[in-house]
Amino acid sequence: MLRRTFTTGAAAALAAAFLTTAALAQDVTLPKTQVWTSYDVGTAGYVEASAMADALDKTFGLTVRIIPSGTSIGRLLPLQTGRASYGFMGNENFFAGEAMFEFADREWGPQDLRVVLGRPSQVGLVTGKDTGIQTPADLRGKKVGYVLANASTTLNTETVLAFAGLTTADVEKVEYPSYGAMAQAFVAGEIAVAPAVPTSSFLREAEGGRGVQWLSMPAEDQEGWDRVSEFASLFSHSQAKVGVSISEDNPADLLGYRYPQLTVPAATSDEDVYNMIKALDQTFDMYKEASVVMPDWATSIAGVTPAGAPFHPGAVKYLKETGVWTDKDQQWNDARIAHIEKVKAAWEEATAQADSEGVKSSDWPAYWETWRADHLN
Repeated sequence: MLRRTFTTGAAAALAAAFLTTAALAQDVTLPKTQVWTSYDVGTAGYVEASAMADALDKTFGLTVRIIPSGTSIGRLLPLQTGRASYGFMGNENFFAGEAMFEFADREWGPQDLRVVLGRPSQVGLVTGKDTGIQTPADLRGKKVGYVLANASTTLNTETVLAFAGLTTADVEKVEYPSYGAMAQAFVAGEIAVAPAVPTSSFLREAEGGRGVQWLSMPAEDQEGWDRVSEFASLFSHSQAKVGVSISEDNPADLLGYRYPQLTVPAATSDEDVYNMIKALDQTFDMYKEASVVMPDWATSIAGVTPAGAPFHPGAVKYLKETGVWTDKDQQWNDARIAHIEKVKAAWEEATAQADSEGVKSSDWPAYWETWRADHLN
């Protein structure tokens, strides 16, 4: 009797699971195959994309091929050419919209991208307890670490400086060929300040030596955060409670941003994006425990502004239906779209003017940088 009861119960549970999956599959329309891009194998972006793809495969029969790349161009080019449908992006979707860094090349220019969901993360500037530095305003004249050809870390640093009303010109800029080299320089005390995420492993070594102190950016400093919003609208205040020299009792007020950000070209159909975000929401319980950060992919957390690019209309439709999207989110989204349109218009004007003046391709990046400063800032 016991065996029969167990078998019957197991069969009932299996049947219920099958019916639930079938119901979900009927409620969402997805293609049979898709291509996504992400950061390199082993990175958070790749691991998280893999977990979500696995859940979609098991529930909806969607086979996803993930193309990993260690460069911004490598992650975005497949989207631009139509080889990939979605990309798990970092800050490059912000740089692409602004035509900054590698996207200032004449072959690129401002890219019209949209976000579907973006997991919140945090970053800030950290100093040694041996420096006497307490706040971002104390950085004037101090040695600050920079990484060559690393636009994301540079933006992080310059945004914290902007919070205090400072720029790179106000500090002693010390450049390193890699992030690892800069990290070791910080541990050794060669520089006073470095950009880092709260869980950076090199900070454990520094904590046991010179000590670690985060440069706080309090939420109540409205003027500081207004400067942040004007300088880089993808950031917002976020209080970190987990990390090196951080705890529930000793939190750190840092820059909040989105990584990874599930990104699509703006021209992607509303229906396709609506079905994707709905599918990811319905399968959330299947991937939310894949890592300690996966719970932050809940739509109530990952479906709010700000982000590196505006949210896609198909995502907004679903977020409105589920009560996540607010008037404040809509205001931010509208403003960001309007700004990107302004960048695109400036790009067209600048390229036309440069062509009429015979500006060489090698001189274009400097020409565009000056044009941006004169017309967009």
